[in-house]
Amino acid sequence: MKAKTILVSQPEPTTENSPYLDIIKNHKVKIDFKPFIKVEGATTKDVRLQKIDFSNYTAVIFTSKNAVDNYFRLAEEMRFNVTNEMKYFCQSEAIAYYLQRYIVYRKRKIYLGIKDMEDMIPLFKKHPDEKYLLPSSDVLKDDATTVLEAVGVNWTRAILYRTVHSDLRFLKDLKYDILVFFTPTGIASLFENFPNFTQNGTRIAAFGQSTIQAAIERGLEIHIEAPSKENPSMTMALDNYLKKVNK
Repeated sequence: MKAKTILVSQPEPTTENSPYLDIIKNHKVKIDFKPFIKVEGATTKDVRLQKIDFSNYTAVIFTSKNAVDNYFRLAEEMRFNVTNEMKYFCQSEAIAYYLQRYIVYRKRKIYLGIKDMEDMIPLFKKHPDEKYLLPSSDVLKDDATTVLEAVGVNWTRAILYRTVHSDLRFLKDLKYDILVFFTPTGIASLFENFPNFTQNGTRIAAFGQSTIQAAIERGLEIHIEAPSKENPSMTMALDNYLKKVNK
């Protein structure tokens, strides 16, 4: 069955070289972008209730750009001066470069992982005496806790933002050939906004095992999965799927 309409549960890309634009052009499909989830920053009161004092820590572990944004936002709101001596441990190069929005990159102590928390184990072992702060959302991946506990460093989690469901009631229906999801929270948002949703021929694309599992638990059939060796990205998975069904 051919697919002509796709709903991606993320904000619309702002770059001119987005792979989604190639998919639209090459396969003559319509793609709509509607975020199913949104990020809400914690307040200074929320931080104090967690008994978090930024001045108690000598290093910060960043696992996402949202963590970077909310750490520096709250530091400013709480009038905490982030010193040049602060060390930054970034899960990926992209996150490290994103830090340039807030700091003079070349003057700071920044340590890079490759992709996953496991990649950072040698870095933590080289700096065992730091007091680490891990800014996170209200949902923390198990790998972060597993790695930090295994290494045995002194670390504290700070919930600085929350992922909540978007209000999608303005969408009267979801008559799309493909729905694309990236998080378990996105799947939950689908059923919160559309409690009577039935798949009824709609194909589901899911990124990541936790998202796939959340979809299956809701009784959804998965047609497109990523990442994989063949499809390391969702756009590549969509492209290859459309090549098969729209030929």
